[in-house]
Amino acid sequence: MSRTVAKKPRRSLSVGQVAERSGVAVSAIHFYETKGLISSWRSAGNQRRYSRSVLRRIAIIKVAQRAGIPLASIREAFASLPRERTPTAADWHWLSSQWAAELDTRIRCLTQLRDQLDNCIGCGCLSLDSCPLRNPADKLAALGPGPRLLENDACITSPADHDD
Repeated sequence: MSRTVAKKPRRSLSVGQVAERSGVAVSAIHFYETKGLISSWRSAGNQRRYSRSVLRRIAIIKVAQRAGIPLASIREAFASLPRERTPTAADWHWLSSQWAAELDTRIRCLTQLRDQLDNCIGCGCLSLDSCPLRNPADKLAALGPGPRLLENDACITSPADHDD
């Protein structure tokens, strides 16, 4: 966790104030902190305190989550930003451009999934050796025995690419 006893900036916020101002539950704030997305420090009275910049970070987290960006990607992007200041519009532009390729890939995968769904509905078997949704072109067989999934590669090739 990133909680440390540190020199407190003026006008720090309690976890309740952060929750009220951000519209995010206290439990979510604690969760974001355990995931390394935000940080706090302890006051002399051992209470969590947050800088005001955490409000912008939480807003970015919520927008990115709504766009489907995983928390791991958000944490990775935040690691490139200075922790001691509020993210700027330029920071947001940079972050969003980093996520654009990821979103484009996800859109392409979802479009392909949508287009392949009717092939699966008629069959209903979800055959692991021939199902275009779970195992296109039986790619999993090359990975060895046992259960395997193509999470990231499932949408790279379409079944149409393998029609002979």
